[in-house]
Amino acid sequence: MTFHQNPSVDSTRGISPGADEKADKLWEMIKHIDVAMMTTFDGDKFRSRPMWCSNDRFDGSLYFFTRRSSPKVAEIMQDEHVGLSFAHPGKQDYVSVSGRGRVVTDRGLMKQLWREPMRTWFPKGIDDADMVLLAVTVEAAEYWDSPSATMVFLYGYVKARLTGEPPNPGDHEKLGNIAEEVPGTPDRRGWNA
Repeated sequence: MTFHQNPSVDSTRGISPGADEKADKLWEMIKHIDVAMMTTFDGDKFRSRPMWCSNDRFDGSLYFFTRRSSPKVAEIMQDEHVGLSFAHPGKQDYVSVSGRGRVVTDRGLMKQLWREPMRTWFPKGIDDADMVLLAVTVEAAEYWDSPSATMVFLYGYVKARLTGEPPNPGDHEKLGNIAEEVPGTPDRRGWNA
């Protein structure tokens, strides 16, 4: 299996914004999506839950407020691998992120990232002793950025009928250590491929 090392990846930090337009596009796609599905491994099975992404900018990590006593913190302490999924169906933007999670207790950073709607889950605000941040250092990501689903469908239908080939539904990029396509295999970038 061949892996592509993207120049925007620093093996000690992850994906670095500003180093590659793909990393910048990744942030452009997710910065307006408030909630990601965070997937961790509990030692037996994968567990996913919606989490509010608290970033106001992208520094290579994505931040999520949580409780130190939550099961996801224990899961990340046992296995730091984390998957994040972001979706904006109205814009046909979909992002999958792989990274390593860590617990952050820096109150200064928490104050910087705090937004008043978080008080719904943390009524004591920034003074909640059980509140921590989960920081996910982005090591790899894939995104799909497509024009209108109706247009893709119409174009795809016509192309399939005329050529027997599926359409290319839009941009599909990989960042970080994502396996390259195996030479000679068909392009699997379509929605249902």
